[in-house]
Amino acid sequence: MNAPLGSPPSDFNYAKFYGIHSVAGAVVFAVLYAPLFGWFVFQSSRNPTYVHVILALFCAIRIAAFAIRAALAASSSAGQNLGLLIAEQVLFGVGYFGLLYSAYTLVLDRDLLTGRPPPSHPVLRFTRNRRLFRVLLMVAVALGIASSSMTDATHTAANDNTIKSLHEARTIIFLVLTALQALQTLRLVKDEQLGGASDAEENEKRHKKFGDKHAMLILLVISLLLLVREIFTTVTVNNASKQNNEHLWYPLYALPEFLAVAFYTAPGLVPPRSELPTSDS
Repeated sequence: MNAPLGSPPSDFNYAKFYGIHSVAGAVVFAVLYAPLFGWFVFQSSRNPTYVHVILALFCAIRIAAFAIRAALAASSSAGQNLGLLIAEQVLFGVGYFGLLYSAYTLVLDRDLLTGRPPPSHPVLRFTRNRRLFRVLLMVAVALGIASSSMTDATHTAANDNTIKSLHEARTIIFLVLTALQALQTLRLVKDEQLGGASDAEENEKRHKKFGDKHAMLILLVISLLLLVREIFTTVTVNNASKQNNEHLWYPLYALPEFLAVAFYTAPGLVPPRSELPTSDS
């Protein structure tokens, strides 16, 4: 976040300065996430996979973040509360961890279901290391929290440059990991097409649930939506006015996230844990 240099007046509205104006937009997204939260909580009780549990948590975080954003836009006193603004920024940054890792996990899980041996190429095996992927995600989240937490009411140019560097590092890590997730998805789709299917498998596929039947297409769409979100964030990382412009932020950041989560509700897309063989990493 690029903060105003020097000491702003006591009635300075941080929310307006950072482009938070729309009460309706924030309220709409908070309301839209509510049924998704309920759906993932219900699925977590029936099929307690990592994807369902973490997406339920993601929805809860987004509801809280949009509720805070609505309060910041609606109330001048809330808008003047720097701590509330920092909380909103931290929640949005932390939440993406769950969304991206869910996509990454689901692709690897569905790859395990094919029964194909893991790739022999060292680079491909490296990108399938779940522990490493989690660690890098946590580093990106930590950088985001650090940059947001350093925001205060009396910024200096040096402090602002440090925040900018941390924010850029976080954005680059998220972009690289999002691209890796997309590559894993493309590889799975390519292998699926090259492998073909027997008549028996095609017949079985006709009786599968929608999400299982069209899993490759859904996973591609989810990957594309996450890339749209991250490309927008990366392109505007040094242009706060564009990144915070709600006419761009809602359709290129908030909406792709919501649509990606909504696609996870496709019946049969997330395989039960009992069907999964042992992870390869």
